[in-house]
Amino acid sequence: MLIEMRGRSQITLPFEIVKKLGISEGDKFEVMERDGGVFLCPVVVYPKAKMVEIAKVIKDNKKNPSAVYESVEDMFKAFDIDIGESDV
Repeated sequence: MLIEMRGRSQITLPFEIVKKLGISEGDKFEVMERDGGVFLCPVVVYPKAKMVEIAKVIKDNKKNPSAVYESVEDMFKAFDIDIGESDV
C-alpha cells in the first residue's frame, strides 16, 4: 500500500490495517527507525505509581516464579491485579 506524508509530518494508516489491528483514536505507538524503515508498535501506557504497585505484587508473590504468560493481561489476571484505566 502506498501512503503519502502530509503537512506537519502526518500520515494516514490504511483502513484495512486499522481494522485488522483494532486500532482506535487515541491509541499510542512506539516509533522506531531501523535500516531506513519506520516502524510503529502499539503500546499501552500505565502511570508510574501503578507500575510500582504491580511490581511489588509480583515480587511479593512467590507462587510460581517460572510461570510463562501469553500476555501481560494474563499475567495480571494470575496475580489478581486490577489494571484499571491505562490513560495517562
